[in-house]
Amino acid sequence: MVKLFTERLIIRDLTIDDLENHHKLISNNNVMKYLQDIKTNSIEESKENLLKAINDIKSEDRKLYFFLIEDKFINEFIGEIGYTVIKNTLYGKLVHLGYFIKEKYWNKGYVTEALKRVIEFAFEEDNVYRISTGCIKENVGSEKVMQKNGFIKEAEYKEYILHEGKLKDRVEYRLLKNEWKK
Repeated sequence: MVKLFTERLIIRDLTIDDLENHHKLISNNNVMKYLQDIKTNSIEESKENLLKAINDIKSEDRKLYFFLIEDKFINEFIGEIGYTVIKNTLYGKLVHLGYFIKEKYWNKGYVTEALKRVIEFAFEEDNVYRISTGCIKENVGSEKVMQKNGFIKEAEYKEYILHEGKLKDRVEYRLLKNEWKK
């Protein structure tokens, strides 16, 4: 079981005991505004989503590294962060990363802090070589988190993704292990 620490946070593998918080987070319209493809609409959907991640923890070839973020001083649930292994290569794993937190924690540096530690774990302990991530361009807060953690913009796709009935631009970022070490 993965358990990571930062100045303010505990970042750990999800358990079935996290179902209520997990559901409240990934079914929240505001939190999931830009992640409609993974938003759930029922506790059953959320449970299925959570169990998929929990069952993968024990896998020899683990693909889903989804972590809970909590305040280590008051043990309050903040949100989730993690990555999915897309491919294993001779150089290491290629992964795609994402994150979302409760609204009351927005703009307080929690995701930036959590992401910094998850990047360190990925590159130093999990044989990750490349982390990819991205967002709808109007999601300025998410893009700032990427930039603060040293991610490099690779692409900006114009009118790329249908969101709220409109085609919107998407930005894509990357961080390679050798870029992070610099």
